[in-house]
Amino acid sequence: MPLQSVSCKKLLMKHFGYCLIIIYLLSGCKYNVMPQNNNSSSKKPLTYLALGDSYTKGESVEWQYNWPNQLTMILSSQGIALAPTDIIAQTGWRTDDLKEAITSRNPEPYDLVSLLIGVNNFYQNKTAESFEPEFEDLLKIAINLAKGNKDKVFILSIPDYGYTAFGRDDQVRISSGIKQFNDVCEKVCKKYQVKYIYITDITQKGLIEPELVASDGLHPSQIAYQQFVNRMLPEVIQLIQK
Repeated sequence: MPLQSVSCKKLLMKHFGYCLIIIYLLSGCKYNVMPQNNNSSSKKPLTYLALGDSYTKGESVEWQYNWPNQLTMILSSQGIALAPTDIIAQTGWRTDDLKEAITSRNPEPYDLVSLLIGVNNFYQNKTAESFEPEFEDLLKIAINLAKGNKDKVFILSIPDYGYTAFGRDDQVRISSGIKQFNDVCEKVCKKYQVKYIYITDITQKGLIEPELVASDGLHPSQIAYQQFVNRMLPEVIQLIQK
C-alpha cells in the first residue's frame, strides 16, 4: 500500500469518532426518533448495560470505539439521552464466566440490555447443545436486568473469526461451528420473543476487506463495529421507543 494511502488511513482512524457524529448529525436524523419534550433536559438519561466477551469489550480497539460505546454516542447524537454505557465483558469469557461476573457484581436494573456471547464456548470445544441452556439462562438474566421487560433486550449474533488472518486456515470448520451456535441464539430469542440482530455477515467480509479486522488479526476493528451499529441502530431505537 502506498505511504500516502497509509497516512490517510491512519488520519481517518484517528478522527473516526468525530466523523461518525458529524455524519449522523448531517444525515437529517435519518431514523424516526421520538422528539424530546421541552422539559427533556430534566429527565434522567436512559441506562444501558452491555453483556458479553471480547466482542463487546472491543479487544484491540480503543475503549470508546467498541460497539456499545459507538451505539451510545450515535443515539445521543439522535437526541436520545443515555448515561455512560455500562459494560460487563472480558476477553475469553464463556457463558459461565459471564454469569459468574454478573452474579458477583449484582447490578441494578437498566433501561436497555444487550447480550453477545458464545464464541469462547465454541473456541474451547464446548458443544452447541451444552451452550443452549447456558445461553437461555443468560438471556433470562438479561431480561431480569431490563426490569423484566423483554422488549428492552437485544441479542447480537456471534461474529465469524474464520474470516480473519487468525482463523482463515480453518475457516470452514469455524464458520460451520459459529453458525450452529448462532442458530441456538436465534432459536432461544424466538422462544422468548427477544430481538435478535444478525451481524455475522459483516465479519465474513474480513478477508476481502481487511480494514474490518483489528491489528491483532482476530477481532473486529472500530470500522467493523461502526457497521454493527449501523445495522442495529433502527432496531434499538424501536426498542427504546416501545
